[in-house]
Amino acid sequence: MVTRLLPLALIASSLILAGCEVGAPTSDAGPVPSDNSLARPVIPGHYIVVLDDAIAPSGVRSVAERLTALAGGTIGVIYSHALRGFSIETTARGAAIIARDARVRRVEQDIVVTARPTEGKLTGRNKAQDTSWGTTRVGGSHDGTGRRAWIIDSGIDLDHPDLRVDTEHAATFVAGTSSADDQNGHGTHVAGIVGALNNAIGSIGVAAGATVVPVRVLDRRGNGEASWVIAGIDYVLANAAAGDVANLSFGAGLTPTIDEAVLRLAGAGIRIAIAAGNDGANCAFVSPARVNHANVYTVSAIDASDRFASFSNYGAGIVDIAAPGVEILSSRRGGGVVSMTGTSMAAPHVAGLLLLGSLHTSGTAVGDVDGQPDPIAVY
Repeated sequence: MVTRLLPLALIASSLILAGCEVGAPTSDAGPVPSDNSLARPVIPGHYIVVLDDAIAPSGVRSVAERLTALAGGTIGVIYSHALRGFSIETTARGAAIIARDARVRRVEQDIVVTARPTEGKLTGRNKAQDTSWGTTRVGGSHDGTGRRAWIIDSGIDLDHPDLRVDTEHAATFVAGTSSADDQNGHGTHVAGIVGALNNAIGSIGVAAGATVVPVRVLDRRGNGEASWVIAGIDYVLANAAAGDVANLSFGAGLTPTIDEAVLRLAGAGIRIAIAAGNDGANCAFVSPARVNHANVYTVSAIDASDRFASFSNYGAGIVDIAAPGVEILSSRRGGGVVSMTGTSMAAPHVAGLLLLGSLHTSGTAVGDVDGQPDPIAVY
């Protein structure tokens, strides 16, 4: 767990330094496009180091300490499952020293990661159970008891009365925090779409009663760091089991190491729902939405008339499926329900369906801007 407090500095550029490997990892994520117009702010002095896979998981910390001693700086998070590596606070010169080491595949500058849906009107805390139009559109709610979804997000309200939260496996990787309790509301809303209980209060999830596990990588403002996200994915890979699903409702600029971590998680058999993003742009420029794998489902958003949402990112051959993402009612941090809009809301509909079994489709998104309408997910 990270314990250092870090500012999210705003600089609109990115940097990858390479030792044995240059640029993006060899994977289905594909090459880095030459025009990264959706670049997120980098965090000066903060880097992600990817080590050779030949290094044993138990040896990663030792290598990280040796490299940090050479370069100077402070170790942040250690990665030993989705990849071998660590995050570090150091100078540009220190990063260059590390990148030249034969044990290092890549040194990548840390960047800001965000989740910023549009929040709608709060409805009463004690009113009768609501069923979102989104749940109805994907085939209604079904029993998700016994299934488990890892919500890599801003945490989850740990004592929300409408959610079955796994507090034993809850984890936070946000600097300066010790709890996965949601301080933003985004993760709680996502969790409710997946698995809110069928209990006559609040909302009802696609896989009602599914267990939701908070893996906190976003702070109270909905911001995070790529290094925290990778730590969250690394944690899920170390603890998830066959049949589990992971939901990633956030976006970054091009971040090869996030892409690689997602691919490793998918390769281990965990099915993953990923929000396409809310920039109205091509997913080729967005991590992890651009990742392609049989177990990865990048999700665009539609409204209640099956129209492709104007804000939704797109990408023929990248986006796999569409789901409801406009004015979606779901769990609110602190109780009750609230509506939110974004591809962040579309992805957990798919995560819930994945928990229930095979994914089917019915109809296509009207007005999909890439000219290849995304099929709409249903039970």
